Amino acid sequence: MNKNAAETTQLLTDILNQLPSGKEVEVLVAPPYVNLSQAVHILEHTNISVAAQNMHQAEGGAFTGEISADMLTSVGVHNVILGHSERRAYFKESDALLANKVDTALKHEMRVIFCIGEELKDRQNKQHFNVVDNQLRDGLFHLEANAWMNIVLAYEPVWAIGTGETASPEQAQEMHHFIRETIRHKYGSDIAENVSILYGGSVKPDNAKEIFSKPDVDGGLIGGAALKAEDFVAIVEAV
Repeated sequence: MNKNAAETTQLLTDILNQLPSGKEVEVLVAPPYVNLSQAVHILEHTNISVAAQNMHQAEGGAFTGEISADMLTSVGVHNVILGHSERRAYFKESDALLANKVDTALKHEMRVIFCIGEELKDRQNKQHFNVVDNQLRDGLFHLEANAWMNIVLAYEPVWAIGTGETASPEQAQEMHHFIRETIRHKYGSDIAENVSILYGGSVKPDNAKEIFSKPDVDGGLIGGAALKAEDFVAIVEAV
């Protein structure tokens, strides 16, 4: 919940002006709902795509304040973040609910950035692999293999989001490798090797390159650092 309309325009303009040309990396931005349409307009004919931060699972109806997949695609938004740790924590979104959201998004031919990750107590109790395994299985493993063409994963250790703490590059790689192997056991090597797994959790310009250098880390889901164009561009350049 950052950036009003004018601030969003300024941030996107600054990012466009600062992004290096010819960089072979996919870039998405995820403004708040009220700024999505203007973001699509600003980024038209550029290589930057727009994602929504959330989406309701129903097609429509008496859900005051909610936004449907059809509403998003109608304004040119074809990517959606689902299962962010803040949605899970503050709005009590369960894996079963998120599985429904995933189904609705895929029905509308949207690409899903699906977030998974453990809380501090889970890691302290050495349950972090079990937590992530359950989130994967309960949220995504009902899907047919061909649906994974439109799935991106984002591992975000909850204890490292907005805290200044960051999972070490080795911790990130360990979990990303576990995620990829879990997918391999369910769906086979082709899907496991081709699914993008992003890392999210206090990624900054000074640690991005080391994190992204790990073999199973394919990119980042950037939070606070994305609110400053120069920091976001520096992270993009580190990929």
